[in-house]
Amino acid sequence: MRWMLRLALAGALLAPGAVRALEVFACEPEWAALVRVLVPDAKVVSATHVRQDPHHIEARPALIAQLRRADLAVCTGAQLEAGWLPMLQQRAGNPRVQEGAPGMFYAADLVALLDPHPGGVSPFAGDVHAEGNPHFQADPRRLLDVARGLARRLSQVAPDRAADVAARLAAFESSWTARIEAWRVAATRLRGRTVVAQHGTFAYLWSWLGITQVADLEPLPGMAPTPRHLQRVLGQLRAAPAPLAVVVAEHQDARPARWLVGQLSGSAPLLVLPATVADPGAADALGAWIDGLLRALLQAAG
Repeated sequence: MRWMLRLALAGALLAPGAVRALEVFACEPEWAALVRVLVPDAKVVSATHVRQDPHHIEARPALIAQLRRADLAVCTGAQLEAGWLPMLQQRAGNPRVQEGAPGMFYAADLVALLDPHPGGVSPFAGDVHAEGNPHFQADPRRLLDVARGLARRLSQVAPDRAADVAARLAAFESSWTARIEAWRVAATRLRGRTVVAQHGTFAYLWSWLGITQVADLEPLPGMAPTPRHLQRVLGQLRAAPAPLAVVVAEHQDARPARWLVGQLSGSAPLLVLPATVADPGAADALGAWIDGLLRALLQAAG
């Protein structure tokens, strides 16, 4: 009887019209959230979370098993995951998500990156990416470009879902374009302001909003702040108008920024902002995240 039940279940799953759930491996939470916009019933896992630095994670057995099952892997690219994704791909042995396969999707291929270095990068320059800054997820205009490219790839990987993906993309395009305009209007008074931040984590957010990052807490990209460098930044800030805020991401150590804010006697607040969505499975995860970033900056602006 147990054997017959298993056979009947297998037959039901393979019956004409039955659609197997799409399994997607997302390297970062923002891509997991975007996949859910286009394919809500997909089984999506994210290799990282909001409190992790996506440059550096451990190739854990659980991640290898998840990538082994994936029909599609959605990652940032531009060498952001270069320290761990190739090892996962090798150990997973899944031909669907190897380099050049339709199931391996890099969001960076769809957008223009800031600060590219086509001539190569000096080994003394720090953690600089030759292709450009890969932290473009906080620019909603670029997110829309990625959504369009991801929809095309989903239709290629899962052609039986193409019509549904196209319809969901059209709805997202319409609502997201309206929100971009609303965000632009709401953020008008941020244009021309300055910030101090750590790394290029929010460089695309600053570019979109017309904010200038006047100092970096890191002496070199990827190098932890040092007392000597922080003293130089402090001297620079004391000789200039107060910045809008001192900003670090949730996955970064806030202690250097907190020290700097204390030395500035409260003339600039400390903002600890999420560099990605906190819960990629939540409704409107991407929109709520951008809303939160803008709300924090506008509150800092008074």
